[in-house]
Amino acid sequence: MKISGNEIKPGMLIEHKDDLWEVIKTQHVKPGKGGAFNQVEMKSINKNTKLNERFRSSDSVERASVEEIKYSYLYKDETNFYFMEPKTFEQIDVKKGLLGEKGNFLYENIEVIISFYNENPISVDLPKQINCKIDSTDAAIKGQTVSSSYKPATLENGIKIQVPPFIESGDEVVIDTRTIEYVKKV
Repeated sequence: MKISGNEIKPGMLIEHKDDLWEVIKTQHVKPGKGGAFNQVEMKSINKNTKLNERFRSSDSVERASVEEIKYSYLYKDETNFYFMEPKTFEQIDVKKGLLGEKGNFLYENIEVIISFYNENPISVDLPKQINCKIDSTDAAIKGQTVSSSYKPATLENGIKIQVPPFIESGDEVVIDTRTIEYVKKV
């Protein structure tokens, strides 16, 4: 679907220069001289590179059509994660590199949304928040205030995060999977 350059918004997927790009930031610029344009910062889905591009309202770009399907996580091996579509029981595999560190949050039967472009998986969206157990954490330093200071902690899945001083080893906490940050204690 064609859209004009001033309709590009963050989070969109667009086809540009024979590649698929995710829009990270946009800024509408109206210089004193000349026409207005949309300054767009994009990240390539396939090559993992960034690009800054100017789009005038007269420019048109192709918005990528992406299909999102709900899957349940099954298991992993050395190179892939395996998922099953709950309605048809069809199984697919996704390369570990597509999820990166977020793959450590997967556990059996967790529901995820996998986005497909031309029948190839391009992203895996986990639930926004997941409960995790603290494996180990440093002791709090006396005199630190609760509001501003955090201490390092390691989750059961091996991910390192920052937590408030009152969190102890063995506590269960809620983690935001988009930013991999502490949200609250359960």
